[in-house]
Amino acid sequence: MSQKHSGSWNNGNTVKPTIEKFSGKGCGDEFGICANPEFLREGSGIHDTLHPDRIIIGEIDKKAGDTLENLYKDFYGNEMPPLIRTNIPTAELIKYANNAFLATKISFINEIANICEKIPSADVTVVARGIGLDKRIGPLFLQAGLGYGGSCLPKDVKALIAHSKKLGYKPMLLKAVNKINETQPYRAIELCKKPSATSKGKHIAILGLAFKPNTDDVRNAVSIKIIKKLLKEGASIIVYDPVATPNIKKKFKNSIQYAPSPLDCIKNADCCILVTEWDQFKTLKPEDFVQNMKQPIIIDGRRIYNVELFDRKLKFMAVGLGRTYNKPK
Repeated sequence: MSQKHSGSWNNGNTVKPTIEKFSGKGCGDEFGICANPEFLREGSGIHDTLHPDRIIIGEIDKKAGDTLENLYKDFYGNEMPPLIRTNIPTAELIKYANNAFLATKISFINEIANICEKIPSADVTVVARGIGLDKRIGPLFLQAGLGYGGSCLPKDVKALIAHSKKLGYKPMLLKAVNKINETQPYRAIELCKKPSATSKGKHIAILGLAFKPNTDDVRNAVSIKIIKKLLKEGASIIVYDPVATPNIKKKFKNSIQYAPSPLDCIKNADCCILVTEWDQFKTLKPEDFVQNMKQPIIIDGRRIYNVELFDRKLKFMAVGLGRTYNKPK
C-alpha cells in the first residue's frame, strides 16, 4: 500500500501495526508500505499529476518500493520524472521541507517588501526580478504580497515547528517565517489608514476572497484576517470574489456586504484593498476607481497594477512600494 502523507515521521509504525492486526499478515512478507508524498498545487492538480517535477518513494522494504516504482514507470513511460527512493521518515520530511521552503521564500520577499516601503522610490517587484535572475535563487515564489494561505503551507510550517519542538529542537527560522506571514495581511490595513490614521467609519471594498486565484478555497485566506481586523476597528465592508463569496458568507453572514461585480464592490468606497490577484481585476483601469469610489484610494496587495499609470490618476499604495501617496499634480 502507498501512504500518501501521514506526517508521523515514525517509519510507518502508525499504519503498519494496524494493518497487521486486522489483516493477520506480516509487513514485508505479505504486504508492503510506502510513503508517497504528493506535490500538487491547488487549481493545477491534473496538470501536476501528469507532469510532476519528481516522484518520492519512502519504503519499508525494497519489494514495496520496486512495486510502486514499476507502477509509475508503466504510467509515465518515456516521460518518467526523476525518482528518489528512501525510507519513510525521509520521504515525509521531504514533503514538509518542500512546503516550508516555499513559505520561506514568500515570507522573505514580504520582509524585503516591508523594508522597501521605508525607502523612497524602492520597489520590491524590481528587487524580486533582480534577485530572481540569480540561478541559485530563481523567480518562483518571490511575488511580494499579503502573505500565503490555503491548507498546505500554513499547516505544514506549523506542523514542522511543532514536531521539531517535540524533538527538542527550536526551529528559529521556521518560527520567523510563520510570524511574518501571520502579520503580513495587516500591512494592507496600515496602508489604508495612512490618510486619516483610522479605519473607523470608513467604507472599505475588498476585491478577492479566495486564498489564491482559480479556487473557491478560503482556508487560512488573507481576506479573513483583514475583514476581522477591519470589523473590529469599526469599518463597514463590502466584498467581491468570482467564486469564493459563498464560503465567506458562511463565516461572516450579514456582518459585511456582498457585491455582484467588481464595480459594484468599489461603488462609493473610501478605500479598496486588492487581496486576490484574479485576472478580471487586472482589467480594471484607474478610471474605474476614480469614477466609482467616494475616495479613489487603492491598496494593491498583490502588485498587479502598473504603478506609474495608477499613480497619476489616484492615491495608489502597494505592498513593497517605497512611497505612501502619489505625487502632487
